[in-house]
Amino acid sequence: MDERYDSYCAADRLFYDSLGSAVAQPVFPAADRPVPTGWRREPLDDWLIYGPDGGSLPQQGWKVHVSAGLANAERVLDAVWDYCVPRGLSFKFLRGPRTLLMRNSKYAARAASGKFITVYPRDDAELELTCKELDKLLAGESGPYILSDLRYGAGPVHVRYGGFAARYCHSPDGQVVPAIEDDTGALVPDRREPVFHVPSWITLPDFLGPHLAARNDTSTNQVPYRIERVIHFSNGGGLYVGRDLRSDTEVVLKEARPHAGLDADGVDSVARLAGEAAALRQLADLPQVPRVHDEFTLGEHRFLALEFIQGRPLNKVLVDRYPLIDADATPDDRAAYARWARHIHDQVESLIAAIHQRGLVYGDLHLFNIMIRPDDQVALVDFEVAAPITGHRRPGLRNQGFAAPRDRSGPAVDRYALACLRLALFLPLTQLVRLAPTKAAHLADIIAANFPVPRSFLDPAVEEITGAPRDTADPHTDLGAHDWPAQRDRLTRAIIASATPERDDRLFPGDIEQFRSGGLNLAHGAAGVLYALAASGAGRWPEHEQWLAQRATAPPSGTRCGFYDGLHGVAYTLEHLGRRQDALDVLDICLREPVDGLDHSLASGLSGIALNLAELAARTGEQSLRDAAWRAAERVIDRLADDPGPDISGGRHPYAGLLRGRTGPALMLLRLYELTDDDDLLGHAATALRQDLRRCVLRPDGALEVNEGWRTMPYLAHGSAGIGLVLDQYLRHRADDRFAEASAGIRRAARSPFYAQSGLFTGRAGIIAYLAASTHDADRRELDAQLRRLSWHALPYRDGTAFPGEQLLRLSMDLGTGTAGVLYALACARQDEPQVLPFLAPLADAQRLPRDSEGDALHKRKEGR
Repeated sequence: MDERYDSYCAADRLFYDSLGSAVAQPVFPAADRPVPTGWRREPLDDWLIYGPDGGSLPQQGWKVHVSAGLANAERVLDAVWDYCVPRGLSFKFLRGPRTLLMRNSKYAARAASGKFITVYPRDDAELELTCKELDKLLAGESGPYILSDLRYGAGPVHVRYGGFAARYCHSPDGQVVPAIEDDTGALVPDRREPVFHVPSWITLPDFLGPHLAARNDTSTNQVPYRIERVIHFSNGGGLYVGRDLRSDTEVVLKEARPHAGLDADGVDSVARLAGEAAALRQLADLPQVPRVHDEFTLGEHRFLALEFIQGRPLNKVLVDRYPLIDADATPDDRAAYARWARHIHDQVESLIAAIHQRGLVYGDLHLFNIMIRPDDQVALVDFEVAAPITGHRRPGLRNQGFAAPRDRSGPAVDRYALACLRLALFLPLTQLVRLAPTKAAHLADIIAANFPVPRSFLDPAVEEITGAPRDTADPHTDLGAHDWPAQRDRLTRAIIASATPERDDRLFPGDIEQFRSGGLNLAHGAAGVLYALAASGAGRWPEHEQWLAQRATAPPSGTRCGFYDGLHGVAYTLEHLGRRQDALDVLDICLREPVDGLDHSLASGLSGIALNLAELAARTGEQSLRDAAWRAAERVIDRLADDPGPDISGGRHPYAGLLRGRTGPALMLLRLYELTDDDDLLGHAATALRQDLRRCVLRPDGALEVNEGWRTMPYLAHGSAGIGLVLDQYLRHRADDRFAEASAGIRRAARSPFYAQSGLFTGRAGIIAYLAASTHDADRRELDAQLRRLSWHALPYRDGTAFPGEQLLRLSMDLGTGTAGVLYALACARQDEPQVLPFLAPLADAQRLPRDSEGDALHKRKEGR
């Protein structure tokens, strides 16, 4: 689970949104104060920024962060306001208590947690005075420790060196990130990590030396435990495997940070840890519950040492055993799995009953908290929301695939989760039930059709979840039907009903990436949705196209220029919508931006840019665009020989796949080869494909998938399906036995009955787009099966049908993760003239022309120019 998504679930019940964009949000009284005379105020996302008119600040420097808890936030903010305004110190603060709670919540970003107020001193002398005076002014006030900063004294004042102005650069993996200037004048990433860091060219001011020494005085050497490995980090603290040095006993160490890791009720990690210790002692006679080994404090952090449970979380065991992942699983395989799954459920049900008999509600039952021992016996971990039955309240922390509705409390909370577990063991999609409770009946029908499980096991779970007997009526379960116009209309109605043209940040709700890369782009913004609607024949919406054109021709600072994540994709869309002048205006903005630092990728880098320029050059006849396309292509070619890192994709290693891997450059080179018949380009494409195939692994069932080290991926964007699309196009130009063998393995990866998500980039819709492009008869038959299974994720929205986005926690309408992507995939499979993804067909009006106005650029490169 990607825990970033939890923070975007608080503002809206159906869509990912940021609290700063929410229409109604309580604000701190200071936010309603009149702006001081001679000052200006500027809202920015979750922040309100205040500064003197005409005042100037350096581009970067030491900044002061002040933290606070929910109880003292207003008092601290008033004190800092009254300090800064008379002194002309610019500052900003989080505008409301809900935003502050989410910034300090358990699954908030650890690097930003605790930052409530930021003050901008103009120089080191003002920094020292501000720290000294604010520390004295706020003496006795509490707040979470800011992990990215150095704490000044023992109070809520912290410092960090970083950018003041909004400047950006590209990180080593090609992402657009906030930037600062190094000692050579170059822009480099402004590192925002959950650890204090001073840039190498910056000297720590002398007055901060004692505070750094005090920070370094706290060490795990002060306790009789050794941390051996990290299990998990959250904003509330870490979870570690450790060893008691006194007895050589292996233990789990659970860390709690004060004032941090807040739940929905504002309870912090330390309070929950104390409650967990009490609950575990009350349940000490149950062998399925970890024993308390010790409690201790290190610095301000509280620790609980627990019995180490030998075993693995149920979610990981399920992935290894789940037969619907394997297209060749037999009825006997499914029957054996069903027996195992019911055995697991029976054990958990009995254990929950025993916990209730001892007067407690467990409160947090889900696949991650159930441990499966080597002998298939279960244990439960993570009792931090366990609470007495008497006076029980709904837990402030919950897993959204198992969390009971607001009308449940006491043992009913656990009964609801047990009902979800009955379904999730056979179809782990219970997150959808939170979006539409009636979906539970459909999930039960799918389970009954795929496993030998009696209705007497499934129907009680449906009734527990919905509070009513099972209802079979569901108009959203027939997406496998061949009435393409009706399918298209249902999805279109949902997309259009979700539009918010009154907002500036986004037109259609989509992935949380909208709040980082913006709401304009092809992957997650308005461009992708409007492109999918037009390409599928669903229609045109001029007012929405105008919304996109107006904002794209005057984009906010930091807007990216990539194809899928930036303005190049917007220009491509506007051209395909018949708005050529708007497309050229956006393209002019792109061409003024430097390409230094861009990676090779299709998503945000040079390959996508080269393809878009070549496409628009062919459509417009503009030689300057063709020249720019070849310059970008040559930059990619020059980098292809450099392929560092192990044969693992993602994280700190190079990515494989269509959007971020070497397959994107291969696609670009294939399209340019078709313009020139230059065999060298085909050879470079083969090199790029081989580099991505290095990062693929053959699963036991013969499926070839991208290897991410801890999982394998079959999907379109970062998995093997995207590689397969380009491999097949390469093989149409040149035979290659290794590539043909890899293509066959990728086709097997596209036959799985179960995909966890439905989206185009990382779900079933992308598999459908891959199969729709295939010329193999078996793939066409499999396509029909995958189209029928699209309904597994389909949900009602208004009078249409919608699909969930990444993590399945909220609906999405975007191209990459949501309903527009499903619509586009259906258009690839259903239309009389099927669609293909951008650049998966030869470039528009391809002409075999010289590469630039002066001749053959590649020939000149070979001869060293």
